[in-house]
Amino acid sequence: MYKKILIANRGEIALRVIRACKEMGIETVAVFSEGDRGSQYLELADQAFCIGGVKSNESYLKFDRIISAAEVGEAEAIHPGYGFLAENAEFNQVCRDSDFDFIGPTPEAMEMLGDKNRARDLARKADVPVVPGSAGLVTDTDQAVKDAKDIGYPILIKATAGGGGKGMRIAETEADLKHAIEQAAQEAEAAFGNAGVYLEKFIDKPRHIEVQVLADHHGNVVHLWERDCSTQRRHQKLIEESPSSTLPEDARAAICEAAVRMVKTANYHNAGTVEFIVDKDNNFYFIEVNARIQVEHPVSEMVTGIDLIQQQIRVAAGEKLAFTQDDIPCNGAAIECRINAENPDKNFMPSPGELKQIYIPGGLGVRWDSHVHQGYRVPPHYDSMIGKLIVHQPTREKAIACMVRALDELRIQGIHTTAGFLKDVLLTDAFADGTIDTKWVEREMLS
Repeated sequence: MYKKILIANRGEIALRVIRACKEMGIETVAVFSEGDRGSQYLELADQAFCIGGVKSNESYLKFDRIISAAEVGEAEAIHPGYGFLAENAEFNQVCRDSDFDFIGPTPEAMEMLGDKNRARDLARKADVPVVPGSAGLVTDTDQAVKDAKDIGYPILIKATAGGGGKGMRIAETEADLKHAIEQAAQEAEAAFGNAGVYLEKFIDKPRHIEVQVLADHHGNVVHLWERDCSTQRRHQKLIEESPSSTLPEDARAAICEAAVRMVKTANYHNAGTVEFIVDKDNNFYFIEVNARIQVEHPVSEMVTGIDLIQQQIRVAAGEKLAFTQDDIPCNGAAIECRINAENPDKNFMPSPGELKQIYIPGGLGVRWDSHVHQGYRVPPHYDSMIGKLIVHQPTREKAIACMVRALDELRIQGIHTTAGFLKDVLLTDAFADGTIDTKWVEREMLS
């Protein structure tokens, strides 16, 4: 087992990794930008090094500075967290070339799965359903028009290197298609440096279901059941839960088995998430694989009792999984709300500034994952998420009631947050019935 790990990240996920390492008796090295200087969570690491200015491209995206910190701190492995360089295959390889274990999949698997078009080909090979779409990237708009006729409108244009809704457009008719392709390609080039796009059949009112997987280097692959992440705004997840309240047992078994097949076919190791969309008839289709730990991993931890960060570390160190599929329970229901420093009344405008007061809820089954504290100044330079409120109860009905109560107790003064908006969503009949789709929030709450 490792003696010391560097965490190439900040905020909530850096603190989460520090906590996991402490419980395992592993020392930690934290890195921070000038914008995070003085953050209290840094005091919990055994060492902390400033790696640059407040902007991500001056600090958290700098390969050389992270590697230098790992060398000075005498770390043996690097945990990338999520975001920043977590799915950067080049950084993954640089870590390995510099004699540091990368706590995640191989660069080859990461690169293959990070390209959505190649990942779709892999899904087909693994006999995992994919949304009907073009055979490859769009290289000729006239051919794209022919493909779209075969697929059927509406058509979704997607960036092959995309994420977070960037490089995506919907074409309702043939007249819309060429312009939508051009717009998606331009946005993809600007966001990812890759203008490649492909076509998919647009699934009306889909649910977003994903499966958490773990795979070691000894051929063992397991799933930790599914998460429903359908409550979204502009492709950004707001509320996640496990298990899904809408999947029949046969569909649940099929989607989890498909995720395991996908991971085995990709020769993937460590933690990962296989994401699907599900239509009104419970047909499911592969979207992508996230080759890292997810923001919403706590709901899977709550229903299974398995610490995913510790498992990531054990797998990277070469250990076998200490459990089989039959050993993994799914007990009760867990819900996570992402608390963002945003103002819902002003189109979710970011709300950086000082937390003048914070009261954290508690009680049986309540968990708060966050690095913020009274006096903390939320910087404007990074993602606006300041914490995750998670509840775990014997039933979904009780979990919803617990989360509503916990959101009521959460008090944050000095900045705006999304807590009140999330409570409003939880109190709707649609959430209670489990009938929310990925566009429901925008259609019913924000229109």
